[in-house]
Amino acid sequence: MTDQLLVPCPHCDGLNRIPAARLADAPRCGRCKQAVLPAAPFAVHAGNFAAQLKGDLPLLLDVWADWCGPCKAFAPVFDQAARQLAGWVRLAKLDSQAEQGLAGQLGIRSIPTLILFKDGREVARQSGALALPQLRAWLQRHGL
Repeated sequence: MTDQLLVPCPHCDGLNRIPAARLADAPRCGRCKQAVLPAAPFAVHAGNFAAQLKGDLPLLLDVWADWCGPCKAFAPVFDQAARQLAGWVRLAKLDSQAEQGLAGQLGIRSIPTLILFKDGREVARQSGALALPQLRAWLQRHGL
């Protein structure tokens, strides 16, 4: 990691410059003063997706729907991963039912689907729910 990282705020989409050594110190957004690295996944939608791809920390996107049983079963695992991985990767959720256009743009064919983005580009994709150890192993295989 470089000394200073650019990290988009999940609340206002403002870019924040954060020293790498301070990522674990619960940094706050310079614009809206909310947590830049929340300990829970945040929502992504068509209006903030492009802004959330920016920055130096990878983004792990869980594409889900409320009616999907496996999605509901995976949600606590994803929540736990957000707490454990804060500062390494940002975790976000995309409701494919509410955001059908964006889900279509991303080529979502089944849910849940995990998409890992680095430097604004998709680097890995996984369909289906994973247990936490499997999720961590999958992330490690992709350099996290």
